[in-house]
Amino acid sequence: MKYANLSRRSLLAIGTAAAAGVVVGASAPAVAAPARATGDPWARLVAGNARFAAGRQAHPRQDPAYRRSLVAGQEPFACVVGCADSRAPAELLFDQGLGDLFTVRAIGEMLDDGVVGSIEYAVEHLHVPLVVVLGHAECGAVKAAIDLVRGTSEVTGSVSTVARAVEATVRATPPQPTEREFVAACVRNQALRVAEELPRRSPTIDTAVTEHGVHVVAAVYDLGSGLVRRH
Repeated sequence: MKYANLSRRSLLAIGTAAAAGVVVGASAPAVAAPARATGDPWARLVAGNARFAAGRQAHPRQDPAYRRSLVAGQEPFACVVGCADSRAPAELLFDQGLGDLFTVRAIGEMLDDGVVGSIEYAVEHLHVPLVVVLGHAECGAVKAAIDLVRGTSEVTGSVSTVARAVEATVRATPPQPTEREFVAACVRNQALRVAEELPRRSPTIDTAVTEHGVHVVAAVYDLGSGLVRRH
């Protein structure tokens, strides 16, 4: 069986993805899966983001024929681990097409078994060469964690779990001249912390980095300019 050696976390991630999928009709023509494009994956993301920020998107690989080709399989060139915020969809802000990015989204880029398992699947079975942990300006999860640390407002329900996950980042971030700069510093440090934690959290990801040349990087998306900056 193809996935016989998947970890429990990876199986959970695949099950979640399958539950959200759409059944392809038997009448769809058989088309060979597209091969992964060559070249520096980060450079591709930078080029796409520049198009997006300038309002000159190419909207690549979204036509019906290409969509049908993906029925046979996927070969994304990067995995983007981002926040669930509606203002920061990776495929749009990097101007990429169907099958280009394996995206994993959780509020505040919080790592749980489902998120880690999804990333494990991307590096171990889809062989993506790049994992980008993508924070974004004005992140609500970061602001909730700041409120939690300061005790300035009540954080309730499951949101409090997320805030606690980001709390260590807030406490480790030095004071800044302004509140906005402090939030920005916390956002940046959260992305960096998650990128550093991933190989420690997962032996699968650690092996991908140390033995197979996978890169894990941190970046932040600025809502106003539309630009992504690597840190």
